[in-house]
Amino acid sequence: MNLAKHLSDIEVSAKILRHAVPKMSELDIPVTPDNYSVWYEYFLGVNLDLNRTIDEYISKGVTFTAEINSELVKNYILEQSPEVIENVHVETQLVINNLLEKVTQMSSGTANLTETLSEFHQELKQTVDADVLLKLVNTLADEMGSVISDNKQMEASLNTMNEEVNSLKSEMENLSIVAQTDQLTSLFNRRAFEKEIESHMIHYKQDHSASCLLVVDIDHFKTFNDTHGHLIGDKVLAYVALALKKTVKGTDFVARYGGEEFVVLLPNTELNDALTVAELVRKKIANQKLSIGKEDKHSLGSITVSVGVSTLHNSDDRESYFIRADEALYRAKSSGRNCICSELAES
Repeated sequence: MNLAKHLSDIEVSAKILRHAVPKMSELDIPVTPDNYSVWYEYFLGVNLDLNRTIDEYISKGVTFTAEINSELVKNYILEQSPEVIENVHVETQLVINNLLEKVTQMSSGTANLTETLSEFHQELKQTVDADVLLKLVNTLADEMGSVISDNKQMEASLNTMNEEVNSLKSEMENLSIVAQTDQLTSLFNRRAFEKEIESHMIHYKQDHSASCLLVVDIDHFKTFNDTHGHLIGDKVLAYVALALKKTVKGTDFVARYGGEEFVVLLPNTELNDALTVAELVRKKIANQKLSIGKEDKHSLGSITVSVGVSTLHNSDDRESYFIRADEALYRAKSSGRNCICSELAES
């Protein structure tokens, strides 16, 4: 391994990490693996077409929407350097490899000194010649000096690496939180839900406790979005998310599944209690009259949701559990919306 190049690679990657994440935060860009891969390459400075495009967007004040970020990934990352998509994980592995290299070097230095001392001991037994003794002492002094010098350099290098590890650890913790959070609503996102439902089902299979799933969908959201625009649509999504957060408590888990659809996991909850929670959610959202504008207010009327409810069965996997709630949601939509349906009963 070329240690100098290896250290250089890590220093560059760590420097990019420290620049990319704050810039993405400044531009309100979610720090997902795909998005980070774009800005890693931007600050690396070798993808000239990507840099020209981003610089042009910034100069024009373009908002980096999910669609624009996806286009950048598609046009400049996936087709040219897909390996950078998992770069955050690679950076961590590089640090680990570097530490292992240094530990190996330290062990090697100690082994060389031990071997020299052993040879010195054997030579002392076999000679009384002053010149030979002087040569041995000089060799030992050189070896000791080399070990001391190497250890000082190693200590300084390890201190630097310790700072890099702590910095990466902090960044990884932040990235982990961001990667599981929906940026618009501050709820958990679909990725977090997929992880949570796995542990949810494992827990259920261990103690056979009652559990339920709600799938909540905003009624006529596409028409509303087309009529009032995406900015107002985003405000509606944020409003529904807030209503869910205020209604769902304790160990219950709420997430934005995608688009205008939300999911709620209710552990240790019977079907009747889940229907009660669903009705509380429906009423809380429907009873609020929304308006836009500060001085010249414009009423948006009531926002309503439809809710599908399923209970967890012994034979369920994640897909079947979700599908039954989704099918119940479809029945609620077909029944006129602004209502609740379960796999067993309707209300």
